[in-house]
Amino acid sequence: MTAREVSDDVPQRFPGFHVLDQATHWDEETRSVVRSRVGRPPDIRFFDAVEEAAATALFDRLLDQHPEDRRVPVTAMVDARLAAKETDGWHYDSMADDWEVWRTSLAALDAEAHAVHGCAFAVCDEEQQLGLLSGIKDGEGEWRGFHRARIWSLWTRYACTAFYSHPAAWDEIGFAGPAYPRGYKNLGLDSREPFEVADTQPDDMPRTGTAGS
Repeated sequence: MTAREVSDDVPQRFPGFHVLDQATHWDEETRSVVRSRVGRPPDIRFFDAVEEAAATALFDRLLDQHPEDRRVPVTAMVDARLAAKETDGWHYDSMADDWEVWRTSLAALDAEAHAVHGCAFAVCDEEQQLGLLSGIKDGEGEWRGFHRARIWSLWTRYACTAFYSHPAAWDEIGFAGPAYPRGYKNLGLDSREPFEVADTQPDDMPRTGTAGS
């Protein structure tokens, strides 16, 4: 399956835009890297079957993906990073290495789901999963031995890094891919390059509030 086939199912905020149409403007190394992210996802090598199920459900809730229209194979992409021990290059000094924390935090997520709903996190329905995650994020004190903000940071960093590195996500947000070597010439607010497409829903973008809002 190509990125175009995946992203054709996405509501067209940027109608007719497909980032891989820009591939001829990238150098060969860039084309190779980007195209390697589409098609069959890599085999799972780090997570076991239980962890894979929990991670997939977690990523689906964090990114609002669903099995019937899942555009980006986030679990496989995160798994490949962890199998290769490709982290962000740092971790909180109060936490173990990322690959260890992923295993223990997914086990904790399943334990939380069993305690509240009597089943694994992946088996909970979407509303139950969202409720559990909201409780983890917004609760008081530590959560099952983890600093809440820091475990939330780990989950969301890996989820967003994977999702927004995939061409299907670029199609969804109208991102034309790497600027090198072509570059950009039309700089400024609301300025577009000839290869960019106008957003059909510009008023639907979230607005940044003040620190106290």
